[in-house]
Amino acid sequence: MTMPVDDGRPDPRSLPLFESRTRRPTPAEGGTPRRPPRPRSASGLHAVTAVGESAEDLTPRRAAGTDVDWAVVAAFRSQASELLTKQLGDDRLHMDKAAQEALGRSIIVELLEAAAADAVTAGRPSLTLTQQDNLAQAIFNALFRMGRLQPLVEDDRVENIIITGYDRVWLELADGTRLPGPPVADSDQELIDFLAFLASRSEVNARPFSEAQPRLHLRLDDGSRLAATAWVTPRPSVVIRRHRLTEVTLDDLVTRGSLSPLAASFLTAAIRARLSVVVSGPQGFGKTTMARALCGAFDPAESVATLESEYELALHEMPGQHAIVHAWESRPGSGERGPDGRTAGEFTLSDALFDSFRFTVGRTIVGEIRGPEAWLMIKAMESGSGSISTTHSVDAAGAMRKLITCAMEFGPQITHELATLKLAESIDLIVQLDMDSESLPNGAVRRRRWVSEIIAITPGEKEKGYATTTVFHAGDTRRATAQTLPDNLRRLERHGFDLAGFLAEARTHGAIS
Repeated sequence: MTMPVDDGRPDPRSLPLFESRTRRPTPAEGGTPRRPPRPRSASGLHAVTAVGESAEDLTPRRAAGTDVDWAVVAAFRSQASELLTKQLGDDRLHMDKAAQEALGRSIIVELLEAAAADAVTAGRPSLTLTQQDNLAQAIFNALFRMGRLQPLVEDDRVENIIITGYDRVWLELADGTRLPGPPVADSDQELIDFLAFLASRSEVNARPFSEAQPRLHLRLDDGSRLAATAWVTPRPSVVIRRHRLTEVTLDDLVTRGSLSPLAASFLTAAIRARLSVVVSGPQGFGKTTMARALCGAFDPAESVATLESEYELALHEMPGQHAIVHAWESRPGSGERGPDGRTAGEFTLSDALFDSFRFTVGRTIVGEIRGPEAWLMIKAMESGSGSISTTHSVDAAGAMRKLITCAMEFGPQITHELATLKLAESIDLIVQLDMDSESLPNGAVRRRRWVSEIIAITPGEKEKGYATTTVFHAGDTRRATAQTLPDNLRRLERHGFDLAGFLAEARTHGAIS
């Protein structure tokens, strides 16, 4: 059975995306058209319709402004994936990504040439070069990239992609505006199927996504983070967070208006003095960016370990800022649990932390704290390395309460008192982020982010188990100003902190007399 091409949907004969070819002349150009031979490969390659579909089922369903028939793309992707898996065989684990993609390109070329030959036989017209390129690129993106989402993740203006159904898409831009986006599939089921394919295709860290495993967290090739749910929500929900600011510094955030030069001086000195810092804020408030900026204050020669459920900090991709980075990523297992309660292939953050102690690192960073990994953060901070982590909270005081709860999730042996004591002894500072939104006349939304609070944590206060001191506070402004400096933090002056400037600003705002 051959891949049908509807009347008016011409034939992909030359594919400029994949290889340089001389276009066959048309009769009008003085050439003599000839019927191309039907290509065959050693694997018996030929073009077919998607399983269970007829020619009538593959009517074009094109995205607005494009000539791509996504039903045909899906059918080609399915066959190309099957052929790629078959041809790779046992070489899959030994062939690098570039080689696999090169093989995939050749398979796509042969599939489209086979379909072209059938189209010519049936007397159907040819695709333009642009249409050929669009179709080939769409199939390649579906097989190796993000499919219909690829143009969005490649757009430098887009910071976040929010999906609450295949046709309910919002784009949050770098300038803070939010705009509606195009559909990313033809149905919710098609979106779910693609997410499952995306989750399974990683050779290094494949993740399940099914009715039995309805949550998906995945790091994409460009460093973006994808979170998705289905079956437990009315429609599939997806958020793709693109990290535009990677090699960022505290000075960069000063330039963007997120914090004052004085606050940047304080945080830089705190990092140099090897204080442990937790960055707190609601989702999408810039916690990862702030954590990267804090890491930017490390000595470039210092060795660093990062422990994350999905690579997000990406310090190992910044050799100019961090010479030695040992980056660990947890991995879910598969199959039944063994006698130790673990599934085959499982690699946890506890495993990563245990390994990190053998790598003589100067800094150990446990990434986002959402649950029991808070106890691992404590163990990392107890080494005195000056660690950095992030967590979700609406204010700095609330972050401490949340971390206590998260630490207790590690096991029944972690009591409230023990968790409180350990956190009070381990955390030195909490940096709280805030954001506001402004509706614009065109219906878009503009967002602004800033540091709203920096508090110091010390053991004490018998009832709570810890004491807090507000070092910087934004109040009614969008930039935190100097408030109160604990005596033990005056030592930061020898690490470059502008102590005189802090005291002067605190007097100006009436925080001290």
